[in-house]
Amino acid sequence: MTYELEEIRKIRKKLGMTQTELANRAGVSQSLIAKIESGKIDPTYTKTKKIFAALSELEKKEEVKAEQLMASRIISVESGTPIKEAIGKMKKSQISQLPVIDGHKLVGLVSESIILEALLNQKGSEVRDVMQEAPPIVSKTTSMQVVSNLLKYYPMILVSEGGRLIGLITKSDLLGKLYKG
Repeated sequence: MTYELEEIRKIRKKLGMTQTELANRAGVSQSLIAKIESGKIDPTYTKTKKIFAALSELEKKEEVKAEQLMASRIISVESGTPIKEAIGKMKKSQISQLPVIDGHKLVGLVSESIILEALLNQKGSEVRDVMQEAPPIVSKTTSMQVVSNLLKYYPMILVSEGGRLIGLITKSDLLGKLYKG
């Protein structure tokens, strides 16, 4: 990530840091930070690089990851599940979609709207007959930025660790994290 000198104050404040805290992390003096922020000095490349490296590291640490957004309880169905049973599972759990998992492999997605469409068109009696393609799987360390972009195109995302599914994220989970009441 590249920064401009004028951004130092804005980023530092966004991270809730004092000039002294930033100076300590970057290994420079507080007066240097003050002079840079006030535009009184043009620092050396080496000092600037240290300051931006410290800011960048802090921003990465603060970034919300998929693991913090996910629901760790995965409610799913198998592809051979009768549609009626999938509907019952969604109603009971008060959710509108289910990942379809056979064995330990994600094979598709079924939702209220997919089932409704299938019922209206009298298409199929099992989940495998109506399911959509599988939603994406991301690592537990995937950033919220990537997760939110994927959720623009998919109703849910599954989270994995070491090739094992450990959770899922829906738009509702993301909204809950962004807008804590």
